[in-house]
Amino acid sequence: MHVDPTTTATGTSPVDETATKGVNAPDLQVFVFALFFTFGGITSLNDVIIPKLKDLFTLSYAQALLVQSAFFAAYFIFSIPAAAIVRKAGYLRAASIGLLTMTAGCLLFVPASQSGTFVVFLLALFVLAAGITTVQVVSNPLISLLGNPRTAHSRLTFAQAFNSFGTTIFPYVGSILILGSLATVDVSTLTGAALDAYRTAETQVVVRTYLGLAVALVIVAAVVWTRRNRLGNVVDDTGSVLKAFGLLERPRFGLGAMCIFLYVGAEVAIGSLIVNYLMQAEVMGLGAESAGKHVPFYWGGAMVGRFIGAYLLRIVSPGKVLAAVATGSITLILISANTTGAVSGWALLAIGLMNSIMFPTIFSLASEGLGRRAAEGSGIIAMAIVGGAIIPPLTGLIADHSTLQFAMLLPALCYAIILAYGIYARRPAPELAAA
Repeated sequence: MHVDPTTTATGTSPVDETATKGVNAPDLQVFVFALFFTFGGITSLNDVIIPKLKDLFTLSYAQALLVQSAFFAAYFIFSIPAAAIVRKAGYLRAASIGLLTMTAGCLLFVPASQSGTFVVFLLALFVLAAGITTVQVVSNPLISLLGNPRTAHSRLTFAQAFNSFGTTIFPYVGSILILGSLATVDVSTLTGAALDAYRTAETQVVVRTYLGLAVALVIVAAVVWTRRNRLGNVVDDTGSVLKAFGLLERPRFGLGAMCIFLYVGAEVAIGSLIVNYLMQAEVMGLGAESAGKHVPFYWGGAMVGRFIGAYLLRIVSPGKVLAAVATGSITLILISANTTGAVSGWALLAIGLMNSIMFPTIFSLASEGLGRRAAEGSGIIAMAIVGGAIIPPLTGLIADHSTLQFAMLLPALCYAIILAYGIYARRPAPELAAA
């Protein structure tokens, strides 16, 4: 009889025990928090870039929100390959690969600016998002692994708070750097060489921002690489990565993946339109830079809510908390869409507080009991983030044919389905045998 040399006297391999009991590595938790901060902040910069590119290229709402389509399509295309990289290279090596891919995306903003073409900007964002996809496929299961599995909901929510910290800081700084000159020139009056020159000059502020990010990403990648051997192999690296799709047959996981699709789509749609929403005369009538400086309130609400949620999820059923905040989001959308002035604007911004625990709670509810298949599950769930590529343009299309207020009903529908999932998953899942 063949005996697995990695099996202990109790019949359990060290790797299985790692997946079951977690790893005590506080220093790695700090690195993962840094990863959440980094990819969250860079993702939120799209909310600032969208009004900039909408103005420069005289785009409709639906066209401008193709920024999110290009960005989040990468999740759909690269999530399974990213999971395969994690399976073969391990969590920390895969994180370094993802960070360097993000660096390449940032550097592509240089030729994008020189070309003065909207499509090239979309390409740069796509490559950047491919790297973020890899980092996120690593980060979500890794933070769950680094500690007691019983507190995974709370720990992932706490890590997501650092994600929100990034999304709070980056848009404010980006508004100053990128939106400060918006609307100083009427682009519709320019043609030919003058228009090309103006677009190239104006996009230089975008380029400088992303070159700074590229430098920071290389440093973080180097630091993570020095820790590449800390964990060994704690993922299932046998069989075909395509078997991950079999997890969708499990109702709790499959419905959870669908809710990630809806949540990300709703969150991104609202965040992408905040600047234009607050600029409306019947809402707050703000200028572009001032409206952009309000975006951090949306993401800052998510940050505050996640710190609170990290504690709350230890004492209240995660499913019940999810249902409660989804109800809050729907209520705030209805208030915003049916009022004017500051009430309308702040009601929309307050949705960030409701969003706070949704992603980590849906992720951990869906992933309960996956064990060593956590990386596979993370890859599938990361694919579902493609909701950020589909729902925002649909919301923009509705806005083009009606109003921004009416278009908010699409995100409200997404939250209604998430509410139902929270009720469905309010009880802990039974342990699922690794298949």
